[in-house]
Amino acid sequence: MNAAVFEGREDPGRKTSAVLAAVVHVALAIFLVYGIRWQTRMPEAVEVELVRAVPAPPAAVVEPAPAPKVEPKPEPKVEPKAEPKPAKPDIALKEKEKPKSKPEPKVEPKSQSRPVPDKARDQLLDKELKALAAEREKQLAAQELAQMKATQASVARSKATADYIGRIRGKIKGNIVLPPDIKGNPEAIFDVVQLPSGEILSVKLKKSSGHAAYDRAVERAILKSSPLPKPEQGDLFSRNLELKFRPLEE
Repeated sequence: MNAAVFEGREDPGRKTSAVLAAVVHVALAIFLVYGIRWQTRMPEAVEVELVRAVPAPPAAVVEPAPAPKVEPKPEPKVEPKAEPKPAKPDIALKEKEKPKSKPEPKVEPKSQSRPVPDKARDQLLDKELKALAAEREKQLAAQELAQMKATQASVARSKATADYIGRIRGKIKGNIVLPPDIKGNPEAIFDVVQLPSGEILSVKLKKSSGHAAYDRAVERAILKSSPLPKPEQGDLFSRNLELKFRPLEE
């Protein structure tokens, strides 16, 4: 019964063994076929190119460098050793280094001035102050006098100048012929140049009155009044005069 059972069952490893055996046989057959073909194939020809070797150039001959000349070294000169000077004693050196003492100036005793008594000193100060005050008063008085004289001289000069110009204007006004149609009291100013003798050199209208007929009348009167009156004092003379005229002034 057991034998029949075993015979009726199929071995599981049998199929696997059969497959492996078949694969091994196929692989062996392929190896044998390709191995024989590889051995029977003719080897390919190999070309080899032969190159003739070029002979190497002859080596250059190198001349040996001349040996350097060795000059003999000069022998060192032997200088004579200076003999050491005898050292002077320390006492002599100290005497030389010691500076000479300068003589001290003599101080003369000052003369003792006698003190001035307080009363005498006060009197002296009072006297000096009074002298200074008197001198100051004199200076002030002299300045006041000089200023007063200068003022008087200026006033006198101004009065004399005014009188001199008034006489000139009076003479010119006596020669003015007023135009009939003049209106108001306009002012005309003229610059007059004269000689020391009073003769008129030129007449120039500096400011017009606004009335041409009156300006011409005054100009004719100035020229007609030459020579002009002279000043009583020679220093009052003026070469250039500025004369002003109005028709209604006295």
